Amino acid sequence: MGRETLLSVEDLSICFGLPGTVRPVVDRVSFAVEAGETLAIVGESGSGKTLIGKALMGLLPKAAHCFSGVAMLHHGGREIDLLDQSREKYRDLRGHTLSMIFQEPMSALSPLHRVGEQVGEVLETHGIKGNTRARVLEIFREVGLPDPERIYRSYPFELSGGLRQRAVIAMAMIANPALVIADEPTTALDVTTQAMVLDLLRRLQGDHELSVILITHDLGVVANMADRVVVLQRGHIVESGPVRAVLETPGHSYTKRLIAAAPQVPQEVAAYAAPKDDLILRAENLSKTYPGRTRTFGPPDPPMVALADCSMMLERGETLAVVGESGSGKSTVARLILRAERPDPGATIRFCGKDGVDQDVTSLTGAELKAFRRRAQMVFQDPYAALSPRMSVQDILTEPLEVHRVGTTAERRDRAAYLMQRVGLSPDHLARFPYAFSGGQRQRIAIARALALEPELLVCDEPTSALDVSVQAEVLELLAELREELGLSYIFISHDLAVVAQLAERVMVMRGGRVIEEGSADCIFGDPRHPYTHALIAAHPEPEIDRRLDLSAVARGAGEPVTWPAPYGFGGDAVPDLVQVAPGHRVRQLA
Repeated sequence: MGRETLLSVEDLSICFGLPGTVRPVVDRVSFAVEAGETLAIVGESGSGKTLIGKALMGLLPKAAHCFSGVAMLHHGGREIDLLDQSREKYRDLRGHTLSMIFQEPMSALSPLHRVGEQVGEVLETHGIKGNTRARVLEIFREVGLPDPERIYRSYPFELSGGLRQRAVIAMAMIANPALVIADEPTTALDVTTQAMVLDLLRRLQGDHELSVILITHDLGVVANMADRVVVLQRGHIVESGPVRAVLETPGHSYTKRLIAAAPQVPQEVAAYAAPKDDLILRAENLSKTYPGRTRTFGPPDPPMVALADCSMMLERGETLAVVGESGSGKSTVARLILRAERPDPGATIRFCGKDGVDQDVTSLTGAELKAFRRRAQMVFQDPYAALSPRMSVQDILTEPLEVHRVGTTAERRDRAAYLMQRVGLSPDHLARFPYAFSGGQRQRIAIARALALEPELLVCDEPTSALDVSVQAEVLELLAELREELGLSYIFISHDLAVVAQLAERVMVMRGGRVIEEGSADCIFGDPRHPYTHALIAAHPEPEIDRRLDLSAVARGAGEPVTWPAPYGFGGDAVPDLVQVAPGHRVRQLA
């Protein structure tokens, strides 16, 4: 006997502007969600996935509206058309009958209010009686938040990305809804934290008989979570069915392309031996300690060690990947190398450009530091935040040239046109603003800006984590082409080993502010020695049903501490040195 249908959507169409005057962005979409089922809606950015979720929640932007279709929710003996509700009725439904987990928890949470108060507000809005604080602490424990009392008093900026996402899930679950719409709930999370969040959703679904609409572009997540899948392309459903049938025997060419573009951790990588006589960068004893926050009442927080005794080297023309979970120190390494921050005393960062001049970056000031920054540029994780919405693309690309007084006005315009063409965009679009481009196109613009001053070193900080799989593949291919053509050296920061395997020759694995393993990509993927490296590789979700993760086991393993001393936040007695286990392959043995 089949399960009852909780939600049935028929002929849903959404457009911006008046119907008939523009092409609908969601066109006659139909699907159903059964009680206790997870339905995945899959597609690239711009396919209409998030608009469908917002339409069901009554959260469409003002310029958009549904001009056809019904969405019947069958719950509590009632039939509710979610597309035909007043603002007041939607307010009664949201949080109580259906709720949404948003992609970016920092946007979903108010920065001005404590986390516990925001979660408790859901109960107060729906007039649910009882001890609000006790219920909030209970749901915090249920979603696995450590020290619920502290989390209750904390502001969102005081929590890590994984903890913020758990708080958002708690907010969505506290009023026991029947349907949860999860919009890219793990996109910006590292693989171990992602496994924890997915395991949490699965446990909550079993405990509360919950139905889930999972909106994602990650087919690995789909393979591990979904019962059925709907594939969207440009607002149309091109394929749907049970998840195994769609992933193993896709019928539509678009689905086949999505599956082919999904990154997978390779079983082995071709051996690579970098030259040993042409270093562009050598950093030694990098450490960074941040002072604890002072408090009006009570003692200040203890200092936080973000990075401890990190050393690294980079050959000219090489790509070094720095991998690890959130909080491991990856981005701190990038900021110190580019002198966005100063390291603790005792560190050295030596940079040797094509002119053969060897400089200690930590001692550079004034004009010398400005000159160094022409040679070392950064590509940031979020192209939405990295580009000013008030500047045209031409202004964005010519600004670095103006700051460094390179060329005339006409030469700068020509340089901007060349850069647009080089990253695969039309120079005719220089007058446009960032909002007129997709996420992948914005990241190409960010790469073009980083290339404006002809740097020798690019530090790429999670440059593809916010992109869907096909756009991600395009950006990685572009980075590889630019490296070969321009002789660039890359430090590529990522939490995704499948992405790293496509680009990097050497890999440095970090956890808790320290390097725990480093070596050539073939050593790291073919013969990982540290348990945490094994855990990172094992936690990557693959788009194959028969390789589904044991999410509970991965989540438990991700939470196990390593035995390092208290200053690094883990406990233990000693921090052994990195030990060479093969030529060029070093690993930190656990005490």
